[in-house]
Amino acid sequence: MGFGGISIWQLLIVLAIIVLLFGTKKLRGMGGDLGGAVKGFKKAMSDEQSAEKQTSENKAEQIKNSAESKPADVNTTDKTKDNDKV
Repeated sequence: MGFGGISIWQLLIVLAIIVLLFGTKKLRGMGGDLGGAVKGFKKAMSDEQSAEKQTSENKAEQIKNSAESKPADVNTTDKTKDNDKV
């Protein structure tokens, strides 16, 4: 079982050298920092998507409201002008 020509034993040796160089505490801290960064990135992406969804819902609501506020019959103003002339 290998990973692109690298055996499991070679990976274990590299891992052991990394642990000896950095120490377990520093590696644990780096892992925690990386996890926090990924979590923050996911939160920012979900916040951005919800903001975009809210914006599109607001635009749809504005369009709906503007369509409802327009007069349905333009001739109603003409009728009142005709009554004033009489």
